[in-house]
Amino acid sequence: MFNQEGIVFKKNLALLLIIVLALSAVFVRPRPSDVEPTIALPEKRTVTILATGDILMHNTQIASGARKGGLYDYNQFFDLVRPSISEADYASACFEAPLAGASHGYTGYPRFNSPDEFALALDSAGYDLIVTANNHILDMGYQGAIRTMDVLAKAGLETTGTFRSREERGRYLIKDIQGVRVGYLAYGESTNGLPVPKQHPYFFNFLDSRQVLEDIAALRPKVDTLVVVLHWGVEYSPKPTEAQKRLAREFLAAGADVILGSHPHVIETMEFIKEGDKTKFVIYSMGNFIADQHGLERNSGVILRLKLTKDLGSGVTSLTEVSYTPTYSYKYVESGRLEFRIVPVEEAISRLKANTAVPGLTARDIPTLERVLADTRRRLGEGYREQ
Repeated sequence: MFNQEGIVFKKNLALLLIIVLALSAVFVRPRPSDVEPTIALPEKRTVTILATGDILMHNTQIASGARKGGLYDYNQFFDLVRPSISEADYASACFEAPLAGASHGYTGYPRFNSPDEFALALDSAGYDLIVTANNHILDMGYQGAIRTMDVLAKAGLETTGTFRSREERGRYLIKDIQGVRVGYLAYGESTNGLPVPKQHPYFFNFLDSRQVLEDIAALRPKVDTLVVVLHWGVEYSPKPTEAQKRLAREFLAAGADVILGSHPHVIETMEFIKEGDKTKFVIYSMGNFIADQHGLERNSGVILRLKLTKDLGSGVTSLTEVSYTPTYSYKYVESGRLEFRIVPVEEAISRLKANTAVPGLTARDIPTLERVLADTRRRLGEGYREQ
């Protein structure tokens, strides 16, 4: 038991300790100049858009997907590249075959028409956008083209380059990808002489430079990045024409950021072009992603990846990286059926050298794959990464 004096002493001691601690806090408190300033760095957001070359469906490919009961399945075409396509935030391709229905008969070159199931395979492969402004879209007539767009839409795929109405043509394709607004425009040089109906002049985006420039001017203020897809050039030519180079520079100077080329069915060069403080990009042809044509160069393509980085503080979006994966499409016979596959070339070489199975390929195919790899690198050169 404490007496009264002890209790008073303890209270005074506690009060003294409180005073000492308070004074210590005052004297050791850092001066404002000693405190490291906290700087709020603007948040940056990076998204990846992806594109591949032309997808064609020849008679042999159509037959390879035939199943019992009149059904078709083409998912196997993309088995080896599905992970690469699916990992992108938004993926596009040019599909050069109408889906006009069985009543027209399923045919390959020169007038294409594929089973509806191919739309499901494109969706399953990881694609989001199918460009329909190509020279084969009217192979089965205007109604066949409209049905193609409807079948693709039913499979969950967007389209651009062809339109059902004038109003639809005026609604530009803008994708908000995690806060990065990416706009797409698409045009084709021809419909192989097949006429666009006079009552539907808006249906097909022909590659007319004045129209392209008008569209770029209208869309540019609404997006962070503007992608222009062009079905153009000379078939099987390893290099773009001077006219293509001129148009590419004209469109990029007008406000486009990326130009993706298709139609030549072989890989053509790519370029990085400086416009002010921005790096812009054009690939004149991405080659064939899958087809049944003759020659290594006609069965070579790429999976092209473009990284877009938006500074959410300033609102400025930059092309920060461009890379590509060389691909090769091939065929082989299994259980009496002709099969088709697309393979990432470098991965296939590594797997075959490690004695890991690749469907339809053996170690004897390594020299072929190495030639495809060397030729693709020679044509395209190095990728790009912002410093």
